[in-house]
Amino acid sequence: MRTDETISVRRVATAADRELALQVMRTIYRDEKEWIADDEKLVASADLAEPRVSWFVACKGDRPVGVVRVLYEPPLGLYAQYGFRMLDPMFDLDSFIRRSRIAEIGRFAVVPEQRRNLLVAASLMRSASRETFELGYSHYITDVFEGEKHSPYEFHTRVMGFLPVATHDVGELNCRNRRITLVLDMRAAYFRLRAANGWLFRHLTEDWPEELHRKLTRELDDTRELVGA
Repeated sequence: MRTDETISVRRVATAADRELALQVMRTIYRDEKEWIADDEKLVASADLAEPRVSWFVACKGDRPVGVVRVLYEPPLGLYAQYGFRMLDPMFDLDSFIRRSRIAEIGRFAVVPEQRRNLLVAASLMRSASRETFELGYSHYITDVFEGEKHSPYEFHTRVMGFLPVATHDVGELNCRNRRITLVLDMRAAYFRLRAANGWLFRHLTEDWPEELHRKLTRELDDTRELVGA
């Protein structure tokens, strides 16, 4: 478990952890938003044993206050079935999928009384992004709802650096709002935040092993060599 002041984050690995995540998901996705009703669809029990799925739950003291889910090697073919409309006609989605290692980050939820506490969202991103980097993935993809009152759009775009690339009208959640698909180049975000050297970069990477920083720097140097920079 990682702790920052009173916010701790753990990867969901046990039935007790799942119950903590479910408490948040029932509050937000079931009761407040009415997007999903069934517990198994909120947080599937099979996810605990599935290596391609990671749930993280944030707690303040003993109380769960936020969750996020990462899907590794997500079924990206589903996005094509949603009727994508590209925002930038020059963005080659097929090429992006072929050349990138993509993880889907979603089910991002923070309980109402902690939504103004940026440490909850940042601490969830810290745990999720460290694992994703360590597993060698290069990009996050996610959907947010256009015009949704508590959408994480501003956090994702303004704070983390996600870029909107497409929209679509349908998805797996029971919501009528149009979906905006966002993509984050994780290495670019790392170097942008490192150059700024603000509290967010220090918070996101404070428990990283030095080897992970060196790995990302080596990858940048290798890329510069290839392009002759």
